[in-house]
Amino acid sequence: MKTEKKLGIWMDHRSAHLIDLEQNLIKPQKIDSNFTHEVREESLSRSEHIMHNKEQQQQSAYYQKLAKIILEYTDVILFGPTDAKLELRNFLCADHHFDNIKIETQQAGKMTEVQQIDFVKHHFSNHNSFQQN
Repeated sequence: MKTEKKLGIWMDHRSAHLIDLEQNLIKPQKIDSNFTHEVREESLSRSEHIMHNKEQQQQSAYYQKLAKIILEYTDVILFGPTDAKLELRNFLCADHHFDNIKIETQQAGKMTEVQQIDFVKHHFSNHNSFQQN
């Protein structure tokens, strides 16, 4: 049986902050989406269709980077202020490689790194208490 590994990801469409409490990180690992404001403006100047196509490709690449990391975990909480967390969860649920990974989402606003770490600690400590009862 796989050892439980837990990961928190605060995310929006531009970046994701990965919080693995087992690694005793001082700062969350950060992964950025390549679809920047500059790329959007340049694509939009050519055509709206090209801009949307480019955005979809970049978002897919962003979610694939995160998916590769998530495969190493058994329990994941996705949280943040936008629908990116829901889009990522749907992206993952469409792939059977993620069937045995518990993936939860929760709405959260902008947070400092300390708040993000505290959020993940609180989520998993409450999660463990609930499971033991």
